[in-house]
Amino acid sequence: MEHIVWNANPLMVDFGSVKVHWYGVIFIGSMLIGLEIFKWIYKREGKDTATLDNILLYMIAGAVIGARLAHCFFYEPEYYLSHPIKIFYVWEGGLASHGGMAGALIALWIFSRVYNESYAWLVARITIPGALTAASVRIGNLMNSEIVGNPTDVSWAFIFQRVDMLPRHPVQLYEFGAYIALLAILFAIYLKTPFKLSQRIMPPIFLAVMFSARFFIEYTKSKQEAYDLGIPFSTGQLLSAPLAIAGILWLIWAIVSYRKSI
Repeated sequence: MEHIVWNANPLMVDFGSVKVHWYGVIFIGSMLIGLEIFKWIYKREGKDTATLDNILLYMIAGAVIGARLAHCFFYEPEYYLSHPIKIFYVWEGGLASHGGMAGALIALWIFSRVYNESYAWLVARITIPGALTAASVRIGNLMNSEIVGNPTDVSWAFIFQRVDMLPRHPVQLYEFGAYIALLAILFAIYLKTPFKLSQRIMPPIFLAVMFSARFFIEYTKSKQEAYDLGIPFSTGQLLSAPLAIAGILWLIWAIVSYRKSI
């Protein structure tokens, strides 16, 4: 059976000591596009865009710090507790999306306090560029041939030559597709539903869809953590399940409370 052979160079630029990784370019690029989307949202709703140039710095810092700490302490705690200085070696790789989201939300809360913005409004609207960034990160993972899937014989399997010669599930593309679908859903809700309803339901839909998809896609993903949990669920599933359930319960509450208010 023919399979897709993947051997992409993770470096976009490699001039001696100057190395630029596709992952970083894609991540920063998605954040910049997200900023333009947010500016469009601000203008559409008649808000002042003067403070928005600073929001990107808050979001990048929060996302990177949160993603790095989550990876270190949820996926490889024994190693990083034994080598704490390595926590700061972000360039060596190791970021966890759950922590990135938590860090971004904390950074957004700080931004809302500094610039006197509504945190609820910001959280609802940031889900749109947030879904875009989440999808883009998976393309970065694909370029790095990392976070690969379990061996399989499906016709669309990838052979990641930088890993081994086994055909595997392209889980990066599975998650990319799920997050792009989420982006489309959120954008449609933003454009088509009343302001008060969209503000209530966009955050829980983001949580429910993203982390439900992540939970089930984990079944096709190779184990990332270096230690054995002794249970039939991966670390990614244990982190995703509470967020998915919280999103579903929050969505139900949001719809019921909205109906009572009209």
